[in-house]
Amino acid sequence: MQNPPSPPYQGGTNASPLYKLYEPYKLYKLMLYALFGLFIGGIIGALSKASIPVEYAHYSAVVILGLLDAIIGAIRSDVVDKTFNSIVFISGLIFNAILALAITYLGESLGLNLYLAATVVFTFRIFQNVGVTRRVFLDKWIQYFEKKQIIKRAKK
Repeated sequence: MQNPPSPPYQGGTNASPLYKLYEPYKLYKLMLYALFGLFIGGIIGALSKASIPVEYAHYSAVVILGLLDAIIGAIRSDVVDKTFNSIVFISGLIFNAILALAITYLGESLGLNLYLAATVVFTFRIFQNVGVTRRVFLDKWIQYFEKKQIIKRAKK
């Protein structure tokens, strides 16, 4: 009888490309680099004199929400399902950006505020993914402290 494949987060045969390239302790370092880059980019953006023309405000807002949806969806797939796939993530980023632009452009061409529909959908998905991820972290946190209490009781 053949052993079942190990879960992706343990680097098994069906591991995602991200886990094959980096050990788990290096992933935290990679995430810190990404957060540092976002922080520096935010500072540069806040201090620069560049501004987005008013005509493109709807486009940029919907695209940013689409990108956030893809990023938070990737975090959820990694934390909850342990099925993060970088190809799916990159294609989701590109698809969400193109879809957001297309919906906004179509709405402006028809004289409708379709960007509001895209905003509502992306925002709903973001809140849904954050809620599920929060629940998984909360369950792990509760289990950790329950285990810690059991260990303390056993020592007494």
